[in-house]
Amino acid sequence: MFGFLIAIIYISFVSLGLPDSLLGSAWPSIYVEFGVPVSYAGIISVIIAAGTVISSLLSDFLTKKLGTGLVTGISVAMTAAALFGFSVSRAFWMLIVFAVPYGLGAGGVDAALNNYVALHLKSRHMSWLHCMWGLGAAAGPYIMGFALSGGNGWNFGYLVISVVQIALTAIIFISLPLWKRKNKDGISSDCNKEVTENQSKKPLSVKQIVGISGAVPCFITFFCYSALESTAMLWSSSYMVLNNGISAETAATLASLFLIGMTVGRAVNGFLTIKFSDRTLIRTGEIVIAAGLILLFIPFGNWFTYIGLSLLGLGCAPVYPSIIHMTPSLFGADKSQAVIGVQMASAYVGTCLMPPLFGFIANVAGVWLYPVYLSVWLCLMVALHEIVVIKTKKSSVSTE
Repeated sequence: MFGFLIAIIYISFVSLGLPDSLLGSAWPSIYVEFGVPVSYAGIISVIIAAGTVISSLLSDFLTKKLGTGLVTGISVAMTAAALFGFSVSRAFWMLIVFAVPYGLGAGGVDAALNNYVALHLKSRHMSWLHCMWGLGAAAGPYIMGFALSGGNGWNFGYLVISVVQIALTAIIFISLPLWKRKNKDGISSDCNKEVTENQSKKPLSVKQIVGISGAVPCFITFFCYSALESTAMLWSSSYMVLNNGISAETAATLASLFLIGMTVGRAVNGFLTIKFSDRTLIRTGEIVIAAGLILLFIPFGNWFTYIGLSLLGLGCAPVYPSIIHMTPSLFGADKSQAVIGVQMASAYVGTCLMPPLFGFIANVAGVWLYPVYLSVWLCLMVALHEIVVIKTKKSSVSTE
């Protein structure tokens, strides 16, 4: 029966990714219909990301009170209700209202599931589950593109995803008894020991976490990565429409190229972790991201843009899960839970603030600055990751 629960968790990660890329693929149609500036996508993005930050910070308290299964079920139900609200929205202010439960629900399920997987499943599942998220996120633009090309409008795309979320909510609530069962086969002995030890210790204060050598540049690395990933995802469709002259319907579908690259990359990354270190995979990903950005700078046809977006996603694939996975070896198993919590918060803040900033820049100077903006965040991420490596060199060497 625990295998059935694992299957539900994998499906949940697919469902978790489905809504994440909808706003970017639908926005070229939404802002025209509602008569608002193109930069207003940033407002919706900020509200969703802010809700995600809040619910993530509250997830530890809620999970201890309600349990992972119930928190996940309630969070998915909130997301489903918000997506249905988007599907019936007829004015921009309605999107703002429904963006609140959208973000709260997404953050709750993300934090709860990641924590459950970290405690109860082997490490390889982390890459593959994030691959499942990418599969869902890549499917979202296709569903939206189908809705737009079929003449049903962007509202129908949101309606389809909301129905999927409603079905998942029902499955999760039916499976609630399974979440309470303990499965020793799914936990490695080292992980089981560390979980027991960490539960007996008091949580670290913010001051203590910030004082850990290398922690601050690690948090900023997460911030930079999320700034790059979320901006690439949100604005890829608008970039193709406004800079390359591609139709909104076609761009909505092609926006999934970034997510396809990320999904394929994370599927492969799960196997590569067996042979290569997390540090090597992160550096390789950074090189691939740089290659994708170079192609976006080449103004000789749309195919360079398509391949560039695919390489961006492929390069991003190993960075997030690899940094999380190497956290215990860098900062110690006794501190990893506290550090990872702030890492995720830093990532969400980057998601919250940086895509809207690009929206403002695009509104003032033009969307052609898209690859320039992404390049800035890549350079900062590379520099800060190397600083983390230097500051944690002793601890990482002793554990490898």
